[in-house]
Amino acid sequence: MFTRSVFQVLCAALLALSLSNGLPAQEPIKIGEFASLTGKEATYGQTVHKGTLFAIEEINAAGGVLGRKLELITEDNQSKAGESATVVKKLISRDKVVAVLGELTSGRTLEAAPICQAAKIPLISPGATNVSVTAKGNYIFRVCFIDDFQGTVMAKFAYDSLKLHRVAILSSASSAQSVGLAKYFRERFTAAGGTVVLEQKYGEGDKDFRAQLTAIKAAGVEGVFVPGYYTEAALISKQARDLGLTVPLLGVDGWESSELISIGGAAVEGAYFSTHYSAENQAPGVAAFNARFRSRWGHDSDALSALAYDAAMVLADAIKRAGTTESAKLRDALAGTKDYAGATGKITFDAQRNPTKSAVVLTVKNGRFSFLQDVNP
Repeated sequence: MFTRSVFQVLCAALLALSLSNGLPAQEPIKIGEFASLTGKEATYGQTVHKGTLFAIEEINAAGGVLGRKLELITEDNQSKAGESATVVKKLISRDKVVAVLGELTSGRTLEAAPICQAAKIPLISPGATNVSVTAKGNYIFRVCFIDDFQGTVMAKFAYDSLKLHRVAILSSASSAQSVGLAKYFRERFTAAGGTVVLEQKYGEGDKDFRAQLTAIKAAGVEGVFVPGYYTEAALISKQARDLGLTVPLLGVDGWESSELISIGGAAVEGAYFSTHYSAENQAPGVAAFNARFRSRWGHDSDALSALAYDAAMVLADAIKRAGTTESAKLRDALAGTKDYAGATGKITFDAQRNPTKSAVVLTVKNGRFSFLQDVNP
């Protein structure tokens, strides 16, 4: 018969064994997600959430990670400035998540990154392209290309493919991403021999762009680069066409939302934008992912859902390789990610925790997004 002291020792040993992988026995691994599920950019958050949730479901259906299920805890930042910091603090302090997924936008990711860095909780953004995001610390990662590449892609496309030589830039003065994209586009386009004739600014939430567009039309440009989000891009397109400005309009990944077409209608026909992924890509991995996604949600995937899926899968892969959710070891495993075969391409993190990725250019054709070309680094 066991004495009480022997029994206590055995219980302690079993408990230590159950905790040896960094997790309480039978408890799920808590993963945080923050997204704009409501508000101005709600279609972003809702689309990203579908990709994240789909990844979690597939991981759990395959047995989970380290023998345990993943539990996704999602917070809505309501598309509001400042709210991301609040909800991420909740995820870390109240919910005790081991990592955070999000946000899609650079501005809201930049709010959360210092909080995650201070708490030593890895953050993986699916789509925050601003160069400064991962500079916030060594616990901050992303699975998307960055703005210097995206700005370069669109400048090269404008000059080489569309043969434009005189363009205008209409960017958001209040968006770090938009400011960065304008800078990189300008540098690459002028280096190629083109001229940025005029630069105009707007503020987030503006609805009237006629003054800027009137000045752009008067400048006699051959195209307009609009590095912003879909709501403003759609309104800018409509007002440009109403003013008789018929030159090509060029955008970025922030344009990729069904709302661009819903709001912009015929005005966005023929517009071009860069993004991270196209469901029309016939590569076997893309086709297989898109088929599964369509079966789950009833429609094709897009760049946002595919990036979110990849962010969650890269995290799960790192937890497996680390063999624990202990933050420093998990961070190191993430940093060591190499040639991970994601839906959006192979992912290898460089020393700044950014992946080297290709881009695609889409055009709006017959009321839908149509694949135009791949652009490699």
